[in-house]
Amino acid sequence: MTETVSRHYAGNLDLAGVIAESLRKAGKDTDRLGTTDLATVDEFHIRGRKATLELAGSLGLTASSHLLDIGSGLGGPARTVAEALGCRVTGIDLTPAFCDAATALSGWVGLGDRVDFRQGDATSLPFADGSFDAAMTIHVAMNIAAKDRMYAEARRVLKPGSLFGIYDVLQGEGGEVLFPVPWAREPSISHLATPEEMVALLQGAGFEILSSRDSTEESQAWFEGVARHMTRETPAVTFQLFLGNDFPAMARNQVANLEKRRIRTVSYVCRA
Repeated sequence: MTETVSRHYAGNLDLAGVIAESLRKAGKDTDRLGTTDLATVDEFHIRGRKATLELAGSLGLTASSHLLDIGSGLGGPARTVAEALGCRVTGIDLTPAFCDAATALSGWVGLGDRVDFRQGDATSLPFADGSFDAAMTIHVAMNIAAKDRMYAEARRVLKPGSLFGIYDVLQGEGGEVLFPVPWAREPSISHLATPEEMVALLQGAGFEILSSRDSTEESQAWFEGVARHMTRETPAVTFQLFLGNDFPAMARNQVANLEKRRIRTVSYVCRA
């Protein structure tokens, strides 16, 4: 299953090379990039950079904090948080191509000294107990069936009393998900929890839920904007680089899934 998930996102692509070539074709100099130049591809979640900053802002981070980003992808959220809040961020992701690209992209924007990325499984984290001051995960658990193990591992590697932020796509009340979607072309690698199941999972892992926020309406408006822009213009780099030519169909389905409440976007802030 882990190999199937990894292939869905990147296969054997040289993602850093593909992104660099796309940027050069658009007239960008990879020696003079900022994090916002990469936001159309490396903030790979609904509502992008805005959602990252919302979640990170709720975690009490300071310049001395060490944050774990579980399912770090191309490293966009890790870089955004390191740049905005000055903290150190370690990312872990299942897909080796994402880890390699995240390291390269971080060097391009001058953040290689504040972020690092490791390949690994969210349900078996390669870190000692109590290693981190905070943790976050953004749009990751949709591909993970063993969510109980994922959240138990997050709890294990956090220092007591520290905060864990989750922003994920959940199963809505409007019926089964329409596929393909960005996290799955078909149902076998899609594992959505309901909001009620999330509460039980997080509390079962030993977390105290401090707050939750449903952003489904904002997410619908955001994806409607993505779908409109795709018909008018194409940014220098987009999610289509690694998701392939069916990304437009994924975007259309996301609008329908959100509109009919087949999915919801919800964030949680918990204390270990």
